[in-house]
Amino acid sequence: MKLAEALALRADAARRVEQLRARVAASARYQEGEAPAEDPTALLTEAGEVLGELEVLIRRINRTNAATVVDGGGTLTDALARRDVLRLRHHLVTSAADAAAGEGQRGFRQLRSELKMIPALPVAELRGQADDLSRQLREVDTLVQRTNWEVDLLD
Repeated sequence: MKLAEALALRADAARRVEQLRARVAASARYQEGEAPAEDPTALLTEAGEVLGELEVLIRRINRTNAATVVDGGGTLTDALARRDVLRLRHHLVTSAADAAAGEGQRGFRQLRSELKMIPALPVAELRGQADDLSRQLREVDTLVQRTNWEVDLLD
């Protein structure tokens, strides 16, 4: 099985657990004289089985990520960390540029007596940094996605 397939299975298992959790919660109490819509004990048992499968998948995915060397050096885990930090940097720089540009704020004066708002940060420079971060993020994400489809999942 390829790593990408395991990631899809992990996402499906996580969704299934959440669905089962909601069904357990809905069936955990019922009105006297009525019967619960579903057997919550059976649902809990099923959820436990899915969680066990999920744990095995997560362990195998993590083991594979840590052992897989990617282009440019480092492991797939390193590339994932880089991608996460690039996303955070991009969001930070974009937010700073938006705030300095006055997006979402009143941008005009109605009277000469109103104070003029002046950006404290260089908006154009920040937009350039955001573009560069976007490019880096796309490159790392492409590397991660390609590796996911090329690498076999470890046991």
